[in-house]
Amino acid sequence: MRFLFVHGTGVRRERHDTLFALVRDRLTARFPDASVDSCFWGERFGATLGADGRSVPGLRAPDGAPVPGDPETAEWALLVADPLCELRVLAEAGWETGADDPFAMPGVRSPGAGVLDLLAGVRGVPDGGELAALLLGTGLAAGFPGALESVARSAEAARAGARAAEQPHARELATALARAVTAAALASAGAEADCTGAERDRLVELLTTRLGGDARVPGARAAAVLGRLAQRVTTQPLLNAWRGSLTVGSAPALGDILRYQARGADLRAFLGERITAGQGPTVLIGHSLGGVALVDLLALAAARGEPVPGAALLVTVGSQAPFLHELGALAGIEPGASLPYAFPRWLNVYDRQDVLSYLAEPVFAGDPRVSDHEISSRQPFPACHSAYWKQDALYARIEQAVGEAETG
Repeated sequence: MRFLFVHGTGVRRERHDTLFALVRDRLTARFPDASVDSCFWGERFGATLGADGRSVPGLRAPDGAPVPGDPETAEWALLVADPLCELRVLAEAGWETGADDPFAMPGVRSPGAGVLDLLAGVRGVPDGGELAALLLGTGLAAGFPGALESVARSAEAARAGARAAEQPHARELATALARAVTAAALASAGAEADCTGAERDRLVELLTTRLGGDARVPGARAAAVLGRLAQRVTTQPLLNAWRGSLTVGSAPALGDILRYQARGADLRAFLGERITAGQGPTVLIGHSLGGVALVDLLALAAARGEPVPGAALLVTVGSQAPFLHELGALAGIEPGASLPYAFPRWLNVYDRQDVLSYLAEPVFAGDPRVSDHEISSRQPFPACHSAYWKQDALYARIEQAVGEAETG
């Protein structure tokens, strides 16, 4: 019996040697008479940035200085993530209201309460006019009524309205409410939104005017706090400042996947050579992208009527192969097709916390050669994607699958 371990995406020499030593020791403990080999492909067939990241826009400014972030974009990123955050600033740290404020007396309505009344009077998408055309043209119409309702009924709006005791406060509140509704509509539309910054700003202006405010003068107090916070906590400024290093850092992991999808034949040929170089039946263990490549290789060979010699059992761990097949993006199997006749037994191990692992049994329903097995590392993603190899449950299930393959 022989085991051949095929690592996953982003693995280079140092990481491979550490990982394979762990896998080899665990397998040898259960199969003392078996040979355990590895197929290290990361440096030969993995991705590198051939032009040192020159394709990354904004990597460096012409003078070599870091490219600054965009405060407005960061501010709206924070608003879309939490549409009520600006109202929360006004509610918790807004305008000071003195004890002698006449609007704080029972029975006297504040200007802020009047703004909230106007907001409550806006009823969904109007039948016509610029506002209706803008909502329909940006893909925000469907989520606009819900955005209005969620903002109008929020405790943040009520508290901010209660603090807006003067007309300047009410005008600032109107702007914050309009921005909150617009952000909530954008959040609801998600990727379906087709809205430019200019259209977004015009929507805020129209809503602010309906609420008795003046959108040409931004709310100074809330905007100052929100702007500073947005620059610190939203991802966009970080991405702008660190996009180059992030791209370089993620190139091995993401790049290996993209390169395999475009030029996977070379890696599959290399795997085929390594499999056939050994003697006797071979258990193929593929992690992540390594499992995808093995599924492709075995399926393509079986479809040609030339199954890979010695491939007795396939074990995929944290694999995307079933999902890629659902997408029609698996090179070895036509979209919707079954596994070829000569495909070996397939044990697919997954962890439901691992977002890069998928189920094979439901995709190849009714095929007795395919079985899924769930294990849990009790780790969140991404740690769980690499945590399989220290778990005894994995090797116990492999041992069981080997016994099943040997008995037919």
